[in-house]
Amino acid sequence: MPAIRLKIFISSVQKEFAQVRKDLKAFLLGDAVLRRFISEVFLFEEIPACDRRADEVYLDEVERCNIYLGIFGYEYGFEDANGISPTEHEYDHAGHHRKTRLVYVWGSDDKRRNPKMQQLVSRIGGELTRRRVEDVSALTSEVYSSIVEHLDRLGALQVPPFDTSTCGQATQKDISRKRVEWFLDVARRERNFPLKPNTSSTALLTHLHLLDDGRPTNAALLLFGSNPQKFHQTAVTKCVHCHGTAFRRPFASMQVYEGDLFQQADQARDFVLSKINRSIGVRSESNVAPATYELPPDAVGEAIVNAIAHRDYHSNASVEVRLFSDRLEIWNPGILPGNLTLEGLRNDHPSVPYNPLIAEPLYLARYIERIGSGTQTMIELCQEAGITEPQFEQRSGSFVTTIWRDWLTPQVLAGFELSERQTKAVMLLKSGTSMTNSEYQEKFSVSKPTASRDLDDLIKKGIFKKVGTTGKGTHYILLLKGLTKGSNGSDESMGS
Repeated sequence: MPAIRLKIFISSVQKEFAQVRKDLKAFLLGDAVLRRFISEVFLFEEIPACDRRADEVYLDEVERCNIYLGIFGYEYGFEDANGISPTEHEYDHAGHHRKTRLVYVWGSDDKRRNPKMQQLVSRIGGELTRRRVEDVSALTSEVYSSIVEHLDRLGALQVPPFDTSTCGQATQKDISRKRVEWFLDVARRERNFPLKPNTSSTALLTHLHLLDDGRPTNAALLLFGSNPQKFHQTAVTKCVHCHGTAFRRPFASMQVYEGDLFQQADQARDFVLSKINRSIGVRSESNVAPATYELPPDAVGEAIVNAIAHRDYHSNASVEVRLFSDRLEIWNPGILPGNLTLEGLRNDHPSVPYNPLIAEPLYLARYIERIGSGTQTMIELCQEAGITEPQFEQRSGSFVTTIWRDWLTPQVLAGFELSERQTKAVMLLKSGTSMTNSEYQEKFSVSKPTASRDLDDLIKKGIFKKVGTTGKGTHYILLLKGLTKGSNGSDESMGS
């Protein structure tokens, strides 16, 4: 069979879905499975200026596409002399040329829709099967499922994606009714999930695209299975608490958490929170005294759930949570999608979930927020807590997230015998900022030689790091992987 290369035409009111269109294109071209079969995703706003009428251009592109993908929201869009919008023209043209049409209706409040859009949505309902979506997460999941099904019908998927394929002799008897009821309750409360509490397990799994010819998929087993490890032994989360800063035995403690993915996320988060430092406040506003953790609990949870949701489940490795004296590392097997970079994770980036059918239920239960924002959320939470921003890297075939602990505790700082101004400088840099020699002079009203002497002493003690050699760009930052005095008085590396 010749290689299948699909061209997808995305149709919607451009202004209403400007960012959604860009994110959906990035997902289609970045997903590990879909990008093998998709050659082009057409967005009208990306074509260069040309001496042709706009309607000629977009209708020609509809004729060239293999799949017409329509997103129908509340606006109808610009109308031509006949009162017809480009979106409706595109839909009709795709039907006339017998293109595969995938239609997604955005939102559930039909009264808010433009009357002409209401009429179009109603007409489409009589012509083909459409799906309703409420947000980008649901749209990504629905589109992924539809295109995978299309490719499967064409015989293109010799090895189907992990989350859509079935496993062994698994049947719906392997689905836990108790966990299904738990999910329905949580999803209804957290995301206004439309299915009722007494919805059958079959109906829920069908709604979430987690059945294949009546059999549960791998995603269904991992999310709602009564014993997921019966089918996927390495689908566990390993948590290790290390004595120092190196990953060496003997460990202070170690746990391997099984069960479904929701349970693993909860247990791994609790493992970390039980091991890190926390302070207890006063009961000024309630009977329960508030606890403040050295690491933001939500950042810890976000990092763990991201690893569980986006890991490569074809790998025999497991998600690992490693807690050291100076940092928390979360390892998940796999690599970033082709269109994402490590630096790009720190800025706005599109949603490219590794396992869309696993990510969607985690979103509905509010274990993750809007897909694509997890890394930025972790950064913001750490900034708000006054600790160093998390670090993201590819290491040994895994994606690793590192959240740094505050290793410069008052007790540790006391052992360095710093001056008062040096201690204040350390406190300033704990916020994640940097400092130049001139700023040190100005802040503490000292001469340049004194500032240089203080800063050189902080470098020698492994607290500060000098970035640059000469010139205006030279500055000092807090050294995360520095040297501290060990309990026996000798220098102990803080590096991994």
